[in-house]
Amino acid sequence: MRKFNFFSYALPVAIVFLLISAGGCSSSSKNKKDSTGFVSIFDGKTLNGWTGDPVYWRVENGNLVGEITATTLLKTNSFIVWQGGQPGDFELKLEVRISKDGNSGINYRSIVFPDVPNALQGYQADIDGMIRYTGQNYEERGRTTLAYRGEIAVIETGDLKDNVKNNAWTLRKVTGSLGSSDSLKALIKFEDWNAVHIIAKGNRLQHFVNGVLMSDVTDNDPINGKAKGLLGVQVHVGPPMKVEYRNIEIRQ
Repeated sequence: MRKFNFFSYALPVAIVFLLISAGGCSSSSKNKKDSTGFVSIFDGKTLNGWTGDPVYWRVENGNLVGEITATTLLKTNSFIVWQGGQPGDFELKLEVRISKDGNSGINYRSIVFPDVPNALQGYQADIDGMIRYTGQNYEERGRTTLAYRGEIAVIETGDLKDNVKNNAWTLRKVTGSLGSSDSLKALIKFEDWNAVHIIAKGNRLQHFVNGVLMSDVTDNDPINGKAKGLLGVQVHVGPPMKVEYRNIEIRQ
């Protein structure tokens, strides 16, 4: 009978245990997003936690997809809305890809617009396939354009019916420049994934695309401005289109 040697058995087992432990530490150290406070609000598998019209919204290949086809054309813009709360001061990070003819946007600090299905009213980080508007701050069903791409703008108060002209708020004062619209457009990828980062803190609203600040709004309008509200993404009235969102994370 072969004599059992405890040490010859225990040493390899100990080494394996240490290697597994080290591997576990390495894996958890990659979870840096947790330490920054960002939390994922889309699981990449289901629409759990989101409410919208399933005719237009689905999950595909890990992405939140909004699509309009020739047989599902819209009469009004349609949103899918996150049900996790009404963020006030927050940062939102996500990636978006949109088709050439697409028009979309990320709404925040918004309210449900009455008597229109799946409609929101509020601030929007604009996104479009031809990159005419991507990066600007547009208020859906409200004061319309608050800052075009490249603008630092201060918003003053006024009556909503009397101060919208040519799809822009007339009581907006441009106080600085972030660069020309065309120079910033060159930093946005066409029909490819772009990283969007929204920072809303107090009455200051900043929209970044691919790490570059595209618009910067200070909203001094206590009547029409909002301090908190719903978060959602949009498919827009128009021709057939497709927009995809992924890696949606928020820090409040």
